[in-house]
Amino acid sequence: MKGTAMRGTAMKMTRYAILTGGVLAIAAGAMVSAQQRAPSPDGLASTEVGGRYEGARTPYYVGGKWIEVSYGRPIKRGRELWGSGSTYGVWLNRGAPVWRAGADVSTYLMTQATLVVGGVRVPPGGYSMFIDLAPDEWTLIVSNWQPQRRFDPTNTEELWGSYGYTPDKDVVRAPMELTTLPWSVDQLTWLFLDVTDTGGKLAILWDTTMAAVPFAIEPSPDDPSSGRGPGR
Repeated sequence: MKGTAMRGTAMKMTRYAILTGGVLAIAAGAMVSAQQRAPSPDGLASTEVGGRYEGARTPYYVGGKWIEVSYGRPIKRGRELWGSGSTYGVWLNRGAPVWRAGADVSTYLMTQATLVVGGVRVPPGGYSMFIDLAPDEWTLIVSNWQPQRRFDPTNTEELWGSYGYTPDKDVVRAPMELTTLPWSVDQLTWLFLDVTDTGGKLAILWDTTMAAVPFAIEPSPDDPSSGRGPGR
């Protein structure tokens, strides 16, 4: 009986050791995974315009055109972001001439629709976006500079963030409407606001600031609602 009891105790201790070891391994794995996470996760803002639903029983959306912004999403983490006076925007620019309006890679606009921003036509395609920061005066820059997928200091044809930016490839510079929010946004966020088939607003929110710029959508020549059918 004594031997049986001892064997039972040993088996319980073995199971406890295995269980404890497994829990510790999972916890250690979770800590390593957390340490390996990107400090500024990828973000994507999307909208689709100009389409329509078809089908009665299972409607599906057809004919739409996508507009998307891909960007890095830094977290505030208690930092003072903007600065003041002569130092306004300096910390965010990090030595670049303008702000990348995100983190790491360049903020990138992809549009299947023709946009009109600040009175300037922006044809379908891909564009980098930056913001020229000044106290109470932000300017959105839509540029033909293309982004690097990975940082390469020898690549002078594409940009990492906003380093190496020059204005010669600007498509449009548009003033942004600034709003002070009643709460603080912890993680930088791009959004589409008030979107219809004729336009909307593109906005960026971080901390207690929202900056937005309106855009219009140019009707396609083959869009029946445009009144400009084929051949017109």
